[in-house]
Amino acid sequence: MQSLADILGEVFRAMMANKLRTFLTMFGIAWGVGSLLVLVGLGEGFRSGQRRNLASVGNDVVMAFDSTIPALPFQHTAMRPYKLTLKDEADMRALPELRAVTATLNRSDLYEVSAWSNTSMLVFGVEPNFSQVRFVPVEQGRFLDNDDLTNRRRVAVLGSKAARMLYPGHPFLGESITINGTSFTVVGSVATIARGGQDFDDQKVYIPLSTMMELFAMKGENIPRDSLTTIQYQPTIKGDSTAAVAAVHRVLGRNHSFDPLLKEAFDEWDTIHTSKLVDKIFDAMDLFLGGVGVVTLGLGAVGIINIMLVSVTERTREIGLRKALGATSRSILVQFFLEGLILTTVSGIIGIGISAGFMAILQSLLTGKMPGFDPPQLVWWSAALAMGSLAVCGIVAGVYPASQAAALEPVEALRRE
Repeated sequence: MQSLADILGEVFRAMMANKLRTFLTMFGIAWGVGSLLVLVGLGEGFRSGQRRNLASVGNDVVMAFDSTIPALPFQHTAMRPYKLTLKDEADMRALPELRAVTATLNRSDLYEVSAWSNTSMLVFGVEPNFSQVRFVPVEQGRFLDNDDLTNRRRVAVLGSKAARMLYPGHPFLGESITINGTSFTVVGSVATIARGGQDFDDQKVYIPLSTMMELFAMKGENIPRDSLTTIQYQPTIKGDSTAAVAAVHRVLGRNHSFDPLLKEAFDEWDTIHTSKLVDKIFDAMDLFLGGVGVVTLGLGAVGIINIMLVSVTERTREIGLRKALGATSRSILVQFFLEGLILTTVSGIIGIGISAGFMAILQSLLTGKMPGFDPPQLVWWSAALAMGSLAVCGIVAGVYPASQAAALEPVEALRRE
């Protein structure tokens, strides 16, 4: 009876006797596995990049803006505008469905002057908790605090681009700038939070909301004195804004006299909903690409079965001679089974290794250089799926031809030309 080492020796001698056929078969499987991993990795790169962009806005943030109220559902004429106010914010703070609420008043028509330069950046009147609700990484100095808000202090925190524009190459902490002629002391700066080429957030100048409303409140016909630009909040239940959004709609509907079920009356951005939508899109993409990959590997298995059947046909006389000399059907079965399994397994490992190396090179070359997109990364579930599929393919590709070879009768096999 042949030992396993003898059978493996026969397997490798058979493979080496047909080097080109073995190489092409293995190349096809490795290419299919590598393509599957790279395609799934590209999808995960897009997913990761979009998540990073959303994280740079803030976690679990919903933003409510001024909007208009239609007279009837789905109507887009005779719309009545309304402005968000401090009363809206106060009522929203009392909601148990919300864990954090912050308000902003923004203006882009104000003029900032320093000792070195002048510009017209976006002035943001904010509350101290803005830096907890939104992603605002302080780089130098400090952010605004409760005393600044309560005492209506004239202090400012500069976005990274605003700091470069107003103080090019010069220190700015403790220095003064004027905003429309009113002096403010710079107490801090924010690190860059630009997303790709969108440096809107880096151009901001942050001042206390109370100071903003005192000096630069919005003016115009039918605009309340305490008007705001946005109210931004986080739901009590992390990752689920359903109850929070419904509660906010009820508050705004009551305060501004309209039916909170009128969806057209709200202008808002729910980053939680956006994140879930992005995940669903990429889950569907991964499912599609994974299905394509499995089908591709299945076709590869069919190719290996065909090659193995051809091998059985070519080696019929050899099989007959070996069986006549005492080789058992089991040893013949094991030999052809191992040959099919080795072809698929080794090809899969090579495909995984090459694709992992390729994606590692892309990671080192492209990380941080493609806005909204991270380089492809090896996804372990896709590698596990590939290896599992290859194991199944290898078994199928080995068992059927092996059973055909083992079933040959020695006399009949020896008669064949």
